[in-house]
Amino acid sequence: MKIRPLTHADADRCYDVFLRAVHEGTGDFYTKEQQSAWAPPRAWAPNDWPERLTQGYAIAAKRWGKIVGFMTMGTDGHIDFAYVLPNERGKGTAVTLYKACEAEARKRGLTVMDTEASHLAKRFFEKLGWQVTARQTVIRDGVGIENFRMEKSL
Repeated sequence: MKIRPLTHADADRCYDVFLRAVHEGTGDFYTKEQQSAWAPPRAWAPNDWPERLTQGYAIAAKRWGKIVGFMTMGTDGHIDFAYVLPNERGKGTAVTLYKACEAEARKRGLTVMDTEASHLAKRFFEKLGWQVTARQTVIRDGVGIENFRMEKSL
């Protein structure tokens, strides 16, 4: 596995990873309606994805020449996107991406990182020392989706 910076050209592949992670990996926690509101099925990335993906610190994990996961972190330490393909779970892909983000946050002198984590991501972040600060419901296309505000002191 190789880690590299995301580029605008990665938008469609990252959207595919995002769709598969949500629609194939979160069924134990979210309904089909919630999954579709969170990750609207479509063949290509929304127009704003290239910019959203490449703001701040944005990295991809590649295996066999294909992106299998990605993570983005703003300059303030906020992790926005953290997605890996369902078949990458347990292979260290998400941990490798996360460790690179935390190392970058420390390098920038940040003292805290934060995110809004799904039920599935919450378990991942808790294993890495993160704490839940609030449980919340976000509304996407009129559908409530529960997630968790989390943070980690560095």
